[in-house]
Amino acid sequence: MIILSLGSNLPSKFGDRFDNLIFALSLIESNGILINKKSSYYETPSYPDQKNPKFINIIVSVKTHLKPIDLMTLLISIEKKMGRKRDIKNEPRTCDIDIIDYNNEIINHKDKNLSLIIPHKELSLRNFVLVPLYEIFPEWKHPKTKEIITSLIDKLPQEERKSILKVKKN
Repeated sequence: MIILSLGSNLPSKFGDRFDNLIFALSLIESNGILINKKSSYYETPSYPDQKNPKFINIIVSVKTHLKPIDLMTLLISIEKKMGRKRDIKNEPRTCDIDIIDYNNEIINHKDKNLSLIIPHKELSLRNFVLVPLYEIFPEWKHPKTKEIITSLIDKLPQEERKSILKVKKN
């Protein structure tokens, strides 16, 4: 099972935050990747600077024959196609796509072109990953720590659990 997290907190030439995610999913599918399951949309404050626009996030499970590095390279090219700039960490963005889980593998790849750590190293701290992930995979376990998802959600600070809101596109 391969799990991706997608988020957007800026409009683009493709539309609003929701439209960005819909378009990103269409680009993923147009590259031969099958989307198996998709969570609802969730809105969360921007991290770490809550003055920035709020994010819309979703989790999807996909099926692909691409190796993790090739998948990440493709996802970065989709982000770029959608106007993502990677100049400053945690800046507002039109599209952000992370690999959360790749068949329960633990991957730590670094070379001059790409750094890829799976599972995502901050996954346990992110309500916008855990809550939608729980929606579609309530039995999911962290590949590294083997913690069940409900335990990870319970460890989130109360404010984090309250600040995520299920939303619908107007």
